[in-house]
Amino acid sequence: MNVIYLYLLTIPVFFVIDMIWLGFVARGFYRNNLGHLLRADVNWAAALVFYLLYIVGILIFATMPALEKDSLSQAVVMGALFGFFAYATYDLTNLATLKDWPVRVVFVDIIWGMVLTASVAAASFSIGRWLFTCDFCTV
Repeated sequence: MNVIYLYLLTIPVFFVIDMIWLGFVARGFYRNNLGHLLRADVNWAAALVFYLLYIVGILIFATMPALEKDSLSQAVVMGALFGFFAYATYDLTNLATLKDWPVRVVFVDIIWGMVLTASVAAASFSIGRWLFTCDFCTV
């Protein structure tokens, strides 16, 4: 049951960090480089499906193995690697198949995927340690 709580508590962590990046920090970067491809309105259903699935991946490949070994550094490293492979798949596929996909977006986006995923894995690890060790948290 605690894994479900961990998942539910990780969702807002991911969403807040990514929204800060997309909404404030890099908004101009993506608009300047991908404006010709961006939708006027966000497809929130597709974004939500991505968030929900990607967080499962973070938990499976980074957070849970790190919790088993009680290793924050493992959560960070595996999160960064998971982010690298996932974002590289997206960006390199776009570079290979889409006309005018900027190379600078590939590099920035892959680095962002690594930072985002490592950060979320670290936060999720901390939440998981608390959930799995606190006496009143077990149901």
